[in-house]
Amino acid sequence: MKTLKTWAAHAAIVAGIAAPFTAPVTAQTVYQVPALSDYSGPFASIMPMLGAGREGVVNWWNVEHGAKLGVKLELKTYDTRYDTAQTASLWPGVLATRPVIGLALGGPDTAALQQRLPTDKVPMVLGSAANGFGWRPNQWVMATRPTFVHELTGFIEWFQKNKAGGTRPVKIAMFTTEASPTFADMGKGVTAYAKANPAIVNLVEMVYVEPQPADVTLQLRRVLNAGAEVVLVPTNIQQAVAVKRAMQALGKNVPIAYSLQNSPAMLQKLVGSIAAMEGDYEVHGSVIATEEDTEAKRFYDMLVAKHGLKGPWHSLTTIGISQALVMVRVVEAAAKKNGGDKLTGEMLYNTLIDTTFPARDFYGFTGGDIDFSVEAPFPTKDPRVNIGQVVGGKLTTVAKGVPVPKLAKW
Repeated sequence: MKTLKTWAAHAAIVAGIAAPFTAPVTAQTVYQVPALSDYSGPFASIMPMLGAGREGVVNWWNVEHGAKLGVKLELKTYDTRYDTAQTASLWPGVLATRPVIGLALGGPDTAALQQRLPTDKVPMVLGSAANGFGWRPNQWVMATRPTFVHELTGFIEWFQKNKAGGTRPVKIAMFTTEASPTFADMGKGVTAYAKANPAIVNLVEMVYVEPQPADVTLQLRRVLNAGAEVVLVPTNIQQAVAVKRAMQALGKNVPIAYSLQNSPAMLQKLVGSIAAMEGDYEVHGSVIATEEDTEAKRFYDMLVAKHGLKGPWHSLTTIGISQALVMVRVVEAAAKKNGGDKLTGEMLYNTLIDTTFPARDFYGFTGGDIDFSVEAPFPTKDPRVNIGQVVGGKLTTVAKGVPVPKLAKW
């Protein structure tokens, strides 16, 4: 009969044999990531999708990458109501949690924080496109997409080459408004591009209307009579719907090009169905959320199946996914270089500036590589856009990684 000593010795031998096959437990440093959000303002209806995309990525990264690096990220939501004053008032409380990086939502965040972040040493990642008036050096709110104007001019050059034969300027018109700084900036930038590139584009008219126009039939008839071959409406849902209804009322089928925030997925119920948007385009530096079997769709499905993502496969969900992917890749690169327990905001800012993150790191959720510089708070080395089109009643991807022209500041 074995004695207690014998049993103890046997157990020690077994433990010694098993030890080399037991993965060591890595101590984790927890970092809070402020996720600036809007659950009670103008974007309250879409925030659950965008927020779900953020959460799914962070859940995945904590398990698949963070655990190995000794890092755990915890998203902490702050409802800014998409308001500059509210964002500013919340920020001291955010800073008290000692964040090293955060997720921005849009213009009010940038307006409230851009000038103080270099002092506070907290970089923020923005999932929207950038704008021209934010094209300044030493900025700490970094957009994952180039400016809206970069995206639009990439589409114009693609359309001129592929739909207008590439031998003559393509005639375009654009609807926007002067009531919004960002939307007015789009008009200014596209106008400047058209003046500088008469061999590529003939800007029939830059049509300025109200942010929520009741009817734009007269304006649309005017630009169509002038020969516009494509109409750009990259602004908001209200203007997009107004232009589409005017197109239907006129019985015309000139294609309309939208951006991500007013994409066909957002508009289809408001204009009757996706079939009512036959031939229309969606263009931006993020993934086109089609039902095609793509790497991006497979990554989304994995987040749903394994990491609790509850948002639908939708263009707005992809904004949250793409900005969170950029954020975690920055944390990952800094942790590998400096150690997971030593991260600081300045370290992550320098990682953003000094590192080119290849497109393969983002599973199709970006137009191309992600790189930043001191000179611009958006990708500038080789920005690219993706283009979708409604064909046969379905949104399809018609072009990936379309190069964006080099633009001078407007």
